[in-house]
Amino acid sequence: MKVQIFTGNPIQQNGSVVYNDKGDAVIVDPSCYERFEQQELVNFITEKKLNVHAVLNTHCHIDHIVGNAFCVEKFQVPLVAHREELFTLGFAQKSAEMYGLVGYVHSPEPTVFVEDNEVLRYGDLEFQVIFGPGHSVGHVAFYNVAAGILIGGDILFKGSFGRTDLPGGSMDVLKKTIHERIFTLPDNTMVYPGHGPTTTIGEEKRTNYILQF
Repeated sequence: MKVQIFTGNPIQQNGSVVYNDKGDAVIVDPSCYERFEQQELVNFITEKKLNVHAVLNTHCHIDHIVGNAFCVEKFQVPLVAHREELFTLGFAQKSAEMYGLVGYVHSPEPTVFVEDNEVLRYGDLEFQVIFGPGHSVGHVAFYNVAAGILIGGDILFKGSFGRTDLPGGSMDVLKKTIHERIFTLPDNTMVYPGHGPTTTIGEEKRTNYILQF
C-alpha cells in the first residue's frame, strides 16, 4: 500500500490517494479546490494507471470536501462517510462563504455510510473503519492493519490534535477517541493526518501535549 499526499486548497489540507501495485485506489478527503490542483490529481492517477474505487471522507469539514464533487463526477465513484457527518455537511456552504471559497461546488451527499469497525474492501485494498468523534460528530479514520497505516483526518496531528470549537466538537470526546481508539494501535503505525507532516503512534504517545491535560 502506498499513500500519495496532495496538500491543497487555501486551508492546506492533506488529501490523499491510497493505492497498491495492482492499481486499486481510493481518494481520501480530496483537497483539490483550484483547477490546477484537480489536474495534478488526475495526472497522477492517469500516470499510475490507477482504478479509483471510491472517494472516502474522514469527515465533512469544508477543507476536506472541496474536491468531492469534482472527484465523484470525474471518476464516477461512490462517496463514503459516516452518517453522522450529514450534520457537518449541512453547514458546508456557510463555511465556504466564511473562508472565501467562492469556487466551492457543493459536495453531493454520501451514497455509502460506514460504521465503526466495518471493513472496507476495494480490490486488494482493505481498511478498518475507526469511529473517532470529537473534532466532528461523525469523524472516522481508515486503518490498514497489514501496512500499519492510519489515514486519520483531523483526529491527531504531529504534536497536536484537531480543534474542537466547531459545531459538533468536544475536547472530552476527542481525548477519549485519541486515548481509547488511536493510541491503542501499534506504536509503529504511520499516521497520515489531515494537516501537517506524517507521524507515528509511538511518537505521539511520547511527545503529544494532549497527554498533559
